[in-house]
Amino acid sequence: MRIFRHLLLIFLFGSLIGCDVKSPDQTRIPLLEVEGKFLYLDQVQGVIPPNITGPDSVQIADSYIRKWVTDVLLYENAKRNVTDKDEIERLLDDYRKSLIIHQYQQNLLQQRLPEQPSEEEMLVFYRNFSEQFILRENLLKGILLVLPVGAPRLNDVRRWVQSGDNKSLEKIEKYSLQHGLSYDYFVDRWVQSNEILKKIPVQQEQLSSSIGNGSFFEVSDSLKHYMLNVDSVKKSGELEPFETAKEKISNIILNQLKSDFMLNFEDELYRDAIRNGTVTFFNK
Repeated sequence: MRIFRHLLLIFLFGSLIGCDVKSPDQTRIPLLEVEGKFLYLDQVQGVIPPNITGPDSVQIADSYIRKWVTDVLLYENAKRNVTDKDEIERLLDDYRKSLIIHQYQQNLLQQRLPEQPSEEEMLVFYRNFSEQFILRENLLKGILLVLPVGAPRLNDVRRWVQSGDNKSLEKIEKYSLQHGLSYDYFVDRWVQSNEILKKIPVQQEQLSSSIGNGSFFEVSDSLKHYMLNVDSVKKSGELEPFETAKEKISNIILNQLKSDFMLNFEDELYRDAIRNGTVTFFNK
């Protein structure tokens, strides 16, 4: 209500000093008018976050109103003072033409091309251009359990994490609900090693030098105890797994398809125009 009263005062003040003002939208509450342009209450209210009240909301409203007024004044002054309006119209026409062509091309591509390549197409590309998919960072599959220092039954927990079988995983899940700080299960997907390093106090060099399939890391700091079991690893310099490369492959293939399609479409459009007499050449 406070921000509403503040904006209403602006409106009333503007009404008292204003004269010869164009009519505002009767379905909305106007706050002020500049050069025949109206700013309405709902516009200002729309920029104020719902969790902001009091002086902060008034400050946001004041800043928005000042910016709105300044933009209108600048634009109206520019229209009166800019002399090269033909150039502006030309630029606007070029921009409008580019937007229409772009939208038409996007519609064509959406209608004529598949949403994504087939699995077989991506696999062929992956095999033929494998040099494009060399890892620059280790990928891991595994389990990471973070516990508070002093958590009970560490020997049992260590054995469960190292085992990683279904029964052990059930025990880890139950244990982590009661005692764990966090539990990440990523045996079924590849995760970049830097994502794991954000959660465990181990240096990249230390992890890279000793990591391998079936590796187990255990480390503590003053507050937490960390257990990492690496089920599988793909090291930097090795070929990236197809499952993680698929998105990149899909984008590469689709971009090439789009480029080829548009080149062929433009060439066909031109040749049809020549053949049909749409284009008229004048002899000099």
